[in-house]
Amino acid sequence: MTEFVRTADENFEGLAGFAYTPNYHMWQDLRMHYVDEGPKDAPVMLLLHGMPTWSYLYRDMIPGLVAAGYRCIAPDHMGFGRSDKPTDIHWYTIARHVEILNSLIVSLDLQHITLVCQDWGGPTGLAQAAMMPERFDHMVIMNTWLHHPEYVYSEGIARWNAGWQEGGRFNVPEPDLGLLLVMSAGLMSFEDYGPAFAEGRDPQLSGAAAEMYKGFAAAYKGLPDAGYNGMRRFPLSIPLDSYHNGNAAAQTLHYRTLLNWQKSCHFIWGCLDDVFVESWGRQWAGQMNARFDGLPDAGHFPQNTHGEKLVELILDGKP
Repeated sequence: MTEFVRTADENFEGLAGFAYTPNYHMWQDLRMHYVDEGPKDAPVMLLLHGMPTWSYLYRDMIPGLVAAGYRCIAPDHMGFGRSDKPTDIHWYTIARHVEILNSLIVSLDLQHITLVCQDWGGPTGLAQAAMMPERFDHMVIMNTWLHHPEYVYSEGIARWNAGWQEGGRFNVPEPDLGLLLVMSAGLMSFEDYGPAFAEGRDPQLSGAAAEMYKGFAAAYKGLPDAGYNGMRRFPLSIPLDSYHNGNAAAQTLHYRTLLNWQKSCHFIWGCLDDVFVESWGRQWAGQMNARFDGLPDAGHFPQNTHGEKLVELILDGKP
């Protein structure tokens, strides 16, 4: 049996704009949560999050996409959101995340999928399009990457990875990463964020900042430290200098496969991102002969700050 912890259901009560009935997919002896909203026979928007978020990231996008006639499927990776959280940090591999997502898609028999992916939702979700192209009609790619030998990692990625190594600023017990989303959204100053995170103190937020923090922190509040290992493993899986990490060889295969993608594709980019920089997004879009829409005032998490604008662009970019 896999040893895991599960976030209390009470954590998810009263989240602003996210009163969705939970759905669960069993993978071996673990429970994966996903949002399933909209007509069951409608074309699918598969909405994939990365680190350190969960499906709550898409709270401002799901209503507009459902209103436009789509079925929205927004899963939580294992270790995130309402999904179960194995306690062994070595349990988490990118290959395993890919396999679990694959099992959800096949179990629900999803067809006519538009993939919407960002951050680690890219390597996990783009793998599905590369392996099962017949199920996908369209791809929307935001602030992500697929590893390949020619890819040049930014200083922002290197800093993020270093922060999770021994002695790094994030390598602390029970890292309160909901604060990172509030700060990146411009609702908390870096001067306030740094001490609150480092000292683990109450950030004393109010209004929209408090609502956002409650939503992202809901996934881990009350868990033992081992319940944070899914979050820890993602940044440690970035294959900065080794093919022996992060499913890098498979990522390269998926990258090269998708360069020959014959269906529609659309890049939308938060141009203030110092992790996956604008020049990379434009380069990749050019390689795929795809439309590129840059959001000049958005950072790494455009879903968190520009949800309604993203819906407008996604619908406008559909073939």
